[in-house]
Amino acid sequence: MSTENKCPQCGSENIYEDGNLWICPECTHEWSAHSTNSAEVPATADNVIKDANGNVLQDGDTVVVIKDLKIKGSSSVVKVGTKVKNIRLQEGGDGHDISCKIDGFGAMNLKSEFVKKA
Repeated sequence: MSTENKCPQCGSENIYEDGNLWICPECTHEWSAHSTNSAEVPATADNVIKDANGNVLQDGDTVVVIKDLKIKGSSSVVKVGTKVKNIRLQEGGDGHDISCKIDGFGAMNLKSEFVKKA
C-alpha cells in the first residue's frame, strides 16, 4: 500500500486495495484504483444520478420506493413507501445505480427511476 493514498471521502490513510477498487474501512467509501482522485471528478450530466422526480441524489441520502419491486429469485416484494436510508451511489452498467440495505431484505441494488428523495 502506498503511503500517499488517502480516502477521498474522509481522508483516512487506512485504505486497502481489493481487485481494481480501493476501499476505506472507516467510511466504507469505494473508488477506482485507476482514478487519481475521485473527489476531483467534476459533476457533469453524465455522472449525476437523479430520482424519479429529477432531484439529484447523493451518497447518504434517504429515499422512498415509489413502485412495488419484485426481488429477483424470491417471492418477496419491496412495497411502495418503503424508506431506504443511507444510500450509496454506484456506476451500474445494468441501470442499478443505488446500493443500499433494506430492513427485512438485506443488501441490494436499486434503479434510481423507482425511488424519490425523502
